[in-house]
Amino acid sequence: MLKRPSKLYTTIDFEKNGKQTGYIRLPHSVHRSAYGWLPIPIACIKNGSGVTALLISGTHGDEYEGQVALSKLINQLKPVEIQGRVIIVPMANFPAAKAGLRTSPIDEQNLNRIYPGDPDGSPSFMIAHYIESELFSIADYSLDLHSGGSSLHYVPSAVSAVVEDKEQMKKMKELMKAFAAPYSFFFPSGHADGTTNQAASRNNVVSIGTELGGSGTVSPECLQICERGIKRFLQACGVIQDKTQIPAGKNRMLHAPDFSYYCYAMEEGVFEPVKGLGDEVMKGEVAGYTHFPETPGKPSEPLYFEADGVVVCKRIPARVIRGDCVFQLGCDFRI
Repeated sequence: MLKRPSKLYTTIDFEKNGKQTGYIRLPHSVHRSAYGWLPIPIACIKNGSGVTALLISGTHGDEYEGQVALSKLINQLKPVEIQGRVIIVPMANFPAAKAGLRTSPIDEQNLNRIYPGDPDGSPSFMIAHYIESELFSIADYSLDLHSGGSSLHYVPSAVSAVVEDKEQMKKMKELMKAFAAPYSFFFPSGHADGTTNQAASRNNVVSIGTELGGSGTVSPECLQICERGIKRFLQACGVIQDKTQIPAGKNRMLHAPDFSYYCYAMEEGVFEPVKGLGDEVMKGEVAGYTHFPETPGKPSEPLYFEADGVVVCKRIPARVIRGDCVFQLGCDFRI
């Protein structure tokens, strides 16, 4: 599939030294614009030879910390400060980011579930295909910035998925430690298919991501962690040559060994959590209660944790239906 050419194109010359800003143009013929295109923002900052770091945000449009941090970085980073190349895509799924939605309002697709995409598919599939075939193919390292979006809130974390390749695991751990968020977190194997992480792996790109706050907001704390983490990431990749130490606090490395570390609503109603982010919990402990205000007199239903761990993520909207994730746990990573 990736051998078929992309219909997307850009005026950016990835081999040219200096700073360039522009757009990846996605042909989009609609009623109001017969020969129009969607403008996916992109920047390339290059200085001589060296490794290439690909920085992405806006994969989910309602996750803003990365979009803000990368927008600022495009303005701040000078070619003379780097050796190699930095490619920045601050609104990867532009239609979703423009609308402030997790998924695209055009085709309802989640960009982080459809890699390697399809050059002949709907806009989200075309974006995924371009990013994998044209950007990951020239990258050595990648950083995919996420947060909890509108429905979740995370403790500030660098994240990745467990892989069997021990050397790659070692490199990912080093980058996560370099990013220096308060937590590092590994999702369980089989967490999701069609992800940016899998696209990176297929192209032998060493990649990590983040989950930095959420709630559909931008917090000063998480934004500062994000901005400092990006610069430490670029230092660890060897793109930024300045070895000035950027302050970092303690980092606790966690993982979810399996899906018992996810806590799901089992009834439709209003969920009352009794635990918060960073709390240590035990298997069998009450996570919260589902209430049924539409049915007067119906008793509340308790919901229990199925594993011991630390709360790394919690749901934001109180209204739930069966299958909504209300908590995610992690335990100390000793593999």
